[in-house]
Amino acid sequence: MQYKHQYVDGTEANLPVGKVVCVGRNYADHAAELNNQVPTTPMLFIKPSTAVVPMAEPFEVPVDFGSVHFETEMAILIGQPLKNATHAEVGEAIAGVGLGLDLTLRDLQSKLKEQGHPWEKSKGFDGSCPLSVFIDPVAVGDLQDQQIRLTVNGQLRQNGNSSFMLNKVYPLIAYMSHYFTLLPGDVVLTGTPAGVGEVNPGDNLLVELGDLLRVETQAV
Repeated sequence: MQYKHQYVDGTEANLPVGKVVCVGRNYADHAAELNNQVPTTPMLFIKPSTAVVPMAEPFEVPVDFGSVHFETEMAILIGQPLKNATHAEVGEAIAGVGLGLDLTLRDLQSKLKEQGHPWEKSKGFDGSCPLSVFIDPVAVGDLQDQQIRLTVNGQLRQNGNSSFMLNKVYPLIAYMSHYFTLLPGDVVLTGTPAGVGEVNPGDNLLVELGDLLRVETQAV
Protein backbone atom coordinates (compact mmCIF):
# COMPACT_ATOMS: atom_id res chain seq x y z
CA MET A 1 0.00 0.00 0.00
CA GLN A 2 1.38 3.39 -1.01
CA TYR A 3 1.64 5.91 1.78
CA LYS A 4 -0.45 9.11 1.66
CA HIS A 5 -0.66 11.77 4.35
CA GLN A 6 -4.05 11.29 6.02
CA TYR A 7 -5.86 12.43 9.15
CA VAL A 8 -7.42 10.19 11.78
CA ASP A 9 -10.89 10.76 10.30
CA GLY A 10 -9.74 9.27 6.98
CA THR A 11 -9.51 12.50 5.01
CA GLU A 12 -6.40 13.05 2.92
CA ALA A 13 -4.12 15.92 3.84
CA ASN A 14 -3.73 16.83 0.15
CA LEU A 15 0.01 17.19 0.61
CA PRO A 16 2.80 15.38 -1.26
CA VAL A 17 5.02 12.91 0.55
CA GLY A 18 8.30 14.75 0.99
CA LYS A 19 11.51 14.31 2.92
CA VAL A 20 11.70 13.43 6.62
CA VAL A 21 14.01 15.64 8.67
CA CYS A 22 15.16 13.94 11.88
CA VAL A 23 17.06 14.89 15.01
CA GLY A 24 19.39 12.50 16.79
CA ARG A 25 19.89 12.27 20.57
CA ASN A 26 17.08 14.68 21.45
CA TYR A 27 16.39 12.84 24.72
CA ALA A 28 19.28 12.60 27.18
CA ASP A 29 18.18 9.17 28.43
CA HIS A 30 18.32 7.76 24.90
CA ALA A 31 21.79 9.20 24.31
CA ALA A 32 22.92 7.63 27.58
CA GLU A 33 21.57 4.17 26.76
CA LEU A 34 23.73 4.06 23.62
CA ASN A 35 26.75 5.61 25.38
CA ASN A 36 26.57 8.67 23.14
CA GLN A 37 27.42 12.20 24.12
CA VAL A 38 24.58 14.72 24.22
CA PRO A 39 25.14 17.18 21.36
CA THR A 40 25.30 20.90 22.10
CA THR A 41 23.30 21.72 18.95
CA PRO A 42 20.63 19.63 17.20
CA MET A 43 22.10 16.67 15.30
CA LEU A 44 20.17 16.54 12.04
CA PHE A 45 19.81 13.94 9.29
CA ILE A 46 17.33 13.30 6.50
CA LYS A 47 15.35 10.30 5.30
CA PRO A 48 14.17 10.53 1.67
CA SER A 49 10.53 10.20 0.67
CA THR A 50 11.23 6.59 -0.38
CA ALA A 51 11.73 5.76 3.31
CA VAL A 52 8.09 6.50 4.11
CA VAL A 53 5.58 3.64 4.40
CA PRO A 54 2.21 3.41 6.18
CA MET A 55 2.66 2.44 9.82
CA ALA A 56 -0.71 0.66 9.97
CA GLU A 57 0.45 -1.82 7.32
CA PRO A 58 3.01 -4.58 8.02
CA PHE A 59 6.49 -3.18 7.45
CA GLU A 60 9.61 -4.97 6.26
CA VAL A 61 12.67 -5.52 8.44
CA PRO A 62 15.79 -5.79 6.21
CA VAL A 63 17.62 -8.41 8.30
CA ASP A 64 20.35 -8.93 5.68
CA PHE A 65 22.11 -5.83 7.06
CA GLY A 66 22.27 -7.01 10.68
CA SER A 67 20.37 -5.77 13.71
CA VAL A 68 17.41 -3.43 13.09
CA HIS A 69 16.27 -1.18 15.94
CA PHE A 70 12.98 0.62 16.53
CA GLU A 71 12.94 4.27 17.63
CA THR A 72 9.47 5.69 18.34
CA GLU A 73 9.00 9.41 17.74
CA MET A 74 6.39 12.13 17.61
CA ALA A 75 6.02 13.24 13.99
CA ILE A 76 5.12 16.73 12.78
CA LEU A 77 3.54 17.24 9.35
CA ILE A 78 4.54 20.50 7.65
CA GLY A 79 1.81 22.31 5.73
CA GLN A 80 3.53 25.54 4.65
CA PRO A 81 7.04 26.37 3.37
CA LEU A 82 9.50 27.27 6.12
CA LYS A 83 12.84 28.98 5.54
CA ASN A 84 14.70 30.80 8.34
CA ALA A 85 11.43 30.53 10.23
CA THR A 86 10.39 32.19 13.47
CA HIS A 87 8.66 30.20 16.20
CA ALA A 88 5.36 31.85 15.25
CA GLU A 89 5.78 30.80 11.62
CA VAL A 90 6.51 27.24 12.73
CA GLY A 91 3.27 27.14 14.73
CA GLU A 92 1.27 28.32 11.72
CA ALA A 93 2.92 25.75 9.44
CA ILE A 94 2.16 22.62 11.50
CA ALA A 95 -0.55 20.70 9.65
CA GLY A 96 -0.67 17.57 11.79
CA VAL A 97 0.83 15.59 14.67
CA GLY A 98 1.38 11.85 14.52
CA LEU A 99 3.87 9.06 15.12
CA GLY A 100 6.86 7.72 13.26
CA LEU A 101 9.22 4.78 13.61
CA ASP A 102 12.81 5.68 12.86
CA LEU A 103 14.03 2.21 11.87
CA THR A 104 17.79 1.99 12.18
CA LEU A 105 20.31 -0.56 10.89
CA ARG A 106 22.22 -0.46 14.17
CA ASP A 107 25.14 -2.72 13.22
CA LEU A 108 25.68 -0.78 10.01
CA GLN A 109 25.34 2.55 11.82
CA SER A 110 28.02 1.51 14.31
CA LYS A 111 30.40 0.64 11.48
CA LEU A 112 29.72 3.93 9.70
CA LYS A 113 30.33 5.89 12.91
CA GLU A 114 33.63 4.06 13.48
CA GLN A 115 34.71 4.99 9.94
CA GLY A 116 33.61 8.61 10.35
CA HIS A 117 31.11 8.18 7.52
CA PRO A 118 27.57 9.61 7.24
CA TRP A 119 24.67 7.58 8.63
CA GLU A 120 22.36 7.69 5.61
CA LYS A 121 22.68 4.03 4.64
CA SER A 122 21.62 2.99 8.14
CA LYS A 123 18.82 5.55 8.50
CA GLY A 124 17.45 6.39 5.06
CA PHE A 125 16.94 2.98 3.45
CA ASP A 126 13.65 2.15 1.70
CA GLY A 127 10.85 1.60 4.22
CA SER A 128 12.85 2.97 7.16
CA CYS A 129 10.13 5.42 8.24
CA PRO A 130 6.68 3.94 8.95
CA LEU A 131 4.34 6.91 9.57
CA SER A 132 0.91 7.02 11.17
CA VAL A 133 -2.08 9.12 10.21
CA PHE A 134 -2.06 12.63 11.65
CA ILE A 135 -4.14 14.54 14.17
CA ASP A 136 -5.20 18.15 13.72
CA PRO A 137 -2.74 20.12 15.91
CA VAL A 138 -5.63 22.02 17.50
CA ALA A 139 -6.88 18.72 18.94
CA VAL A 140 -3.43 17.82 20.31
CA GLY A 141 -2.75 20.79 22.57
CA ASP A 142 0.66 21.18 24.18
CA LEU A 143 3.28 19.48 22.00
CA GLN A 144 5.66 19.43 24.98
CA ASP A 145 3.39 17.27 27.10
CA GLN A 146 2.73 14.20 24.99
CA GLN A 147 3.34 10.62 26.09
CA ILE A 148 5.09 8.42 23.51
CA ARG A 149 4.74 4.66 24.03
CA LEU A 150 5.78 1.51 22.19
CA THR A 151 4.71 -1.99 23.18
CA VAL A 152 6.35 -4.97 21.45
CA ASN A 153 4.73 -8.40 21.76
CA GLY A 154 2.80 -7.21 24.82
CA GLN A 155 5.84 -5.74 26.61
CA LEU A 156 6.13 -1.97 27.13
CA ARG A 157 9.50 -1.00 25.65
CA GLN A 158 9.37 2.80 25.30
CA ASN A 159 7.42 5.20 27.50
CA GLY A 160 8.64 8.79 27.43
CA ASN A 161 7.19 12.28 27.44
CA SER A 162 7.94 15.05 24.96
CA SER A 163 8.54 17.39 27.91
CA PHE A 164 12.00 15.80 28.18
CA MET A 165 13.10 16.82 24.68
CA LEU A 166 16.42 18.67 24.76
CA ASN A 167 15.31 20.72 21.74
CA LYS A 168 11.63 21.65 21.92
CA VAL A 169 9.44 21.32 18.84
CA TYR A 170 9.11 24.96 17.74
CA PRO A 171 12.78 25.94 18.21
CA LEU A 172 13.87 22.63 16.68
CA ILE A 173 11.86 23.13 13.49
CA ALA A 174 12.95 26.78 13.28
CA TYR A 175 16.58 25.61 13.58
CA MET A 176 16.08 22.99 10.87
CA SER A 177 14.62 25.62 8.53
CA HIS A 178 17.89 27.57 8.65
CA TYR A 179 19.63 24.64 6.93
CA PHE A 180 16.88 22.87 4.96
CA THR A 181 13.84 24.59 3.49
CA LEU A 182 10.85 22.63 4.79
CA LEU A 183 8.15 22.18 2.17
CA PRO A 184 4.47 21.22 2.43
CA GLY A 185 4.33 17.45 2.89
CA ASP A 186 7.68 17.19 4.67
CA VAL A 187 7.68 15.53 8.08
CA VAL A 188 9.84 16.27 11.11
CA LEU A 189 10.71 13.44 13.53
CA THR A 190 11.42 14.90 16.96
CA GLY A 191 13.66 12.27 18.57
CA THR A 192 13.13 9.11 20.56
CA PRO A 193 13.02 8.47 24.31
CA ALA A 194 14.97 5.65 25.95
CA GLY A 195 14.10 2.01 25.45
CA VAL A 196 15.10 1.46 21.83
CA GLY A 197 15.81 -2.09 20.86
CA GLU A 198 15.82 -4.75 18.18
CA VAL A 199 12.77 -5.46 16.05
CA ASN A 200 12.43 -8.79 14.28
CA PRO A 201 10.09 -10.27 11.66
CA GLY A 202 6.91 -11.47 13.34
CA ASP A 203 6.98 -8.87 16.13
CA ASN A 204 3.67 -7.18 16.91
CA LEU A 205 3.92 -3.49 17.76
CA LEU A 206 1.51 -1.09 19.43
CA VAL A 207 2.52 2.57 18.98
CA GLU A 208 0.69 5.26 20.99
CA LEU A 209 0.65 9.03 21.37
CA GLY A 210 -1.03 9.59 24.74
CA ASP A 211 -4.72 8.77 24.39
CA LEU A 212 -4.90 10.54 21.01
CA LEU A 213 -3.48 7.94 18.63
CA ARG A 214 -3.07 4.18 18.76
CA VAL A 215 -1.57 2.15 15.89
CA GLU A 216 -1.17 -1.63 15.82
CA THR A 217 1.26 -3.01 13.25
CA GLN A 218 3.60 -5.91 12.55
CA ALA A 219 7.17 -6.39 11.37
CA VAL A 220 7.61 -8.87 8.54
